[in-house]
Amino acid sequence: MTGLPISDSSDGIWDDGEWISWEWINGQLHEQDLKAEFPNAPIEMIKVFEDLVYSAAEYYELTGRYLQIWGELGELYAEIKYGIERHRPGMAGSDGRMGNDWVEIKTISPEKGKGKVLVKRAGNFNKLLVVKIDESFRFESRMIDRKKLGKGKGKNASYSWGSESE
Repeated sequence: MTGLPISDSSDGIWDDGEWISWEWINGQLHEQDLKAEFPNAPIEMIKVFEDLVYSAAEYYELTGRYLQIWGELGELYAEIKYGIERHRPGMAGSDGRMGNDWVEIKTISPEKGKGKVLVKRAGNFNKLLVVKIDESFRFESRMIDRKKLGKGKGKNASYSWGSESE
């Protein structure tokens, strides 16, 4: 089925007149897990995201330096996890749309010690999605209604991962 040579039964199983490799079976199971975790995205986009995260982690392992792609990883995660349709690059006000909601996406990287993001009050959004990436390149996220950010003063509102809005 996979075109890979099978030398003995430990390399795969015989089913319906052909050998199926364990590698192929495990790949199918992994793909099912990805589809369950990210039901709003095509598998090709999920795999690109997975490859980017793997490459960023591998780069860090080799160099001790982080690739500065946090914002893009956060937005891509938002796209595949929540089904957010991102705006074209450079569009001001918000990063994308989810149903009738305009969403601003902010990413907290492992380099940000305080776990705090700033968002422009003048932005055209009604939801804030905060994506947190930890040192092991694991992703968490929180969707916050803009109302919870409070009116406040100044150009920016802030949100701290460890607490509610400030």
